[in-house]
Amino acid sequence: MEAPPVTVLPVIGGTINMMEYILQGSVLDQSLESLLHRLRGLCDNMEPETFVDHELVFLLKAQQGSPFILRARRSVDKPGLPWHLRYLGQPEIGDKNRSALVRNCVDIATSDGLTEFLIEMGFRMDHEFVVKGHVFRKGIMKIVVSKIFRILLPGNIDNVEPLSLSYLVELNVVAPPGQDAVSDDMKSFSEQLKPLVHLEKIDPKRLHQV
Repeated sequence: MEAPPVTVLPVIGGTINMMEYILQGSVLDQSLESLLHRLRGLCDNMEPETFVDHELVFLLKAQQGSPFILRARRSVDKPGLPWHLRYLGQPEIGDKNRSALVRNCVDIATSDGLTEFLIEMGFRMDHEFVVKGHVFRKGIMKIVVSKIFRILLPGNIDNVEPLSLSYLVELNVVAPPGQDAVSDDMKSFSEQLKPLVHLEKIDPKRLHQV
């Protein structure tokens, strides 16, 4: 199996060909309520949006190098929302003093036939999972606190179990290229979440080694 999901941002809206600035961390289950309480005090929405999403990761094998990866995601608790197709690029090798990880992000809303289309294009599904969580907003920043669930029976999203005893915490901004100043704002906000959670630039290559 390939690496675990790099991001679990929920299916809410969609942008095309933008840059994603992201910091990530985790918090144990027993500390979840304390973190949510802190976020309610810091963010614009005192009560977070909740979501339940189903994501499928598709691979297209290349003759050389790493496979091409696309992510298809749909909302489970809001069935009226469209499917989303996501591509996440490799992190930019730029200024090491930049406060957040930066990578290209393509996010497109699609029709319900997305998975069939990808299979016809030669992709194969590598793995799938369910994500349940909360979304807070602070200006243009989005804070997602979520838990990943393993699907025990392929295709049956009602038969799941938690992947770990912790929640993934992501601080995210999607913006046009060249907006590196937002990473400093993200870093300042993340400092206010310590010591409950430490948000860092997580190299995806480290996740591939997990």
